Amino acid sequence: MSKKIAIQGELGAYSHIAAENLYAGAEIKTCTTFEETFKQAYNDQNYKIVIPIENSLAGRVADIHYLLPKYKLQIHGEYFQTVEHNLLCKQDATIDDIKYVRSHAQAIGQCQNIINKRKFKSIVSADTAGSAKELAEGKDKSIAAIASELSAKIYNLKILEKNIEDEKGNVTRFLIMGKKIEQPEFKSNKNYITSCIFRVKSEPSALYKCLGGFATNQVNLTKLESFSVKNTFDQANFYLDLEGHLEQPGVKKALEELGFHTETLDILGVYEASSFRKN
Repeated sequence: MSKKIAIQGELGAYSHIAAENLYAGAEIKTCTTFEETFKQAYNDQNYKIVIPIENSLAGRVADIHYLLPKYKLQIHGEYFQTVEHNLLCKQDATIDDIKYVRSHAQAIGQCQNIINKRKFKSIVSADTAGSAKELAEGKDKSIAAIASELSAKIYNLKILEKNIEDEKGNVTRFLIMGKKIEQPEFKSNKNYITSCIFRVKSEPSALYKCLGGFATNQVNLTKLESFSVKNTFDQANFYLDLEGHLEQPGVKKALEELGFHTETLDILGVYEASSFRKN
C-alpha cells in the first residue's frame, strides 16, 4: 500500500520533489493552501504532509508558525531540499520570444540577475509549479515560468536555461508531519531534534527564565523564533528546535524547567536529525 502524502502547490512543486525523494511512488494530494494541507492530515490520519518551514535565502515560510499550534500535528522528520530554478517556456518558443516571466514571489526574487539582464517583466503567481501549469494551458509564448525541472516534464515545457538562481546553495527545510505520534526510541549513536512551541508568561525576564534551563543542562538550541499571538502585540509564541531527545536527562530537565515558566508548552515532535546538518 503506497503512502498518502499531501503537499501545498501543484505537481512539480519543490514540495512534490521532496515528497518523492522521501516516499518514492507515494500517492500525492495537492492542496491550494498550507491550511488545507494541515487540515488534510488532521482529518485523515492516513495522510502525512510535507511542508516547507524555512529557506536558506528567504528565511521562514509565512503562515506555517501559526498553523503549528492550531492543528498540533506531530513532526515525524525533517528533510533538506536543494532548490534549483529553471527558465521554462512553451515548446515552440525561443529566448527572443520571452517578454514576461511568471513564478512565485520568492522564486522571482531569487532570479533577479537573468530577469534584469533580459529585461523581463515579472508576473507573481501563487507557486512555481502553478506558474508552469498556467503556461502550459495558455497559448502565449511570450511568457516564461521559473520552476523545477520536474515541472517541465509534467507540463511538457522546454527548459531554456537551467539553474538560473542568483545564488547557488539555495536549500529549503521541510517538515514531515502527521496526526499520529511517532517518536523514535533513543539510540546513543544517533542525533535527534526536539521541536516545541511555547508561550511565555507576561512578566519581566520571562524569556530569560525560560531559556535558563537549556544553559544549565547544556542543551544546544538550533532555532528560536518568536511570532505574535493572534492579533495582539502583548504576548508572543516561540518556536524552538533543540539538539537532543526527550529521553535524555538533560533535555528532560530543561523542558521541565521551560514548562514551569511558560503559560503553554506543546512538544511538536522528536525526530532524527537530517544528515544534511553535518554538511
